[in-house]
Amino acid sequence: MNVTTISFAQGTAPVGDTAVFEIFIKATPEQIWGAITDPVLRAKFSFGVQTQSDWATGSSYQASVPGIVAIAEGENLVVEPPHLLVQSFTALWSDEVKAQGTTRVTWEIEQVGDSCRLTVVHDQLPESANAELYGGWPMILSGLKTLLETGEMLTTPGSLMYSQS
Repeated sequence: MNVTTISFAQGTAPVGDTAVFEIFIKATPEQIWGAITDPVLRAKFSFGVQTQSDWATGSSYQASVPGIVAIAEGENLVVEPPHLLVQSFTALWSDEVKAQGTTRVTWEIEQVGDSCRLTVVHDQLPESANAELYGGWPMILSGLKTLLETGEMLTTPGSLMYSQS
């Protein structure tokens, strides 16, 4: 039997133009929102990358490791704290991902009992999207969950890529 697996690491996902990631985190919507929007906290679970913005609808954001590499930029299309953030996303870290053009990332935070469901949808991906464009989300979200639930940083090699601590 020949079975083709769906793998972010192998570049055989997403299906169509959308990649969906869902995780449950024992934290409040405000704690999750704060981690997503605070540059110092964000760097702790997002490869060392800080995201700077005023977090207003229509404003811009820049994600980078200051002095080392620009990662992404875009516009905050919808900002509804602490439940919804929709952003355009232009990857900048390599010529291959720059060639993919602008995509969209939606962060949706929903209270479920004493925890939250965080759904990240990375869509408007080009056909045969480079796996680098969306493949880091499982590690980023696992890092967010680890940080909020334990106060510690995820120590996978990718998570520590640009770590300053």
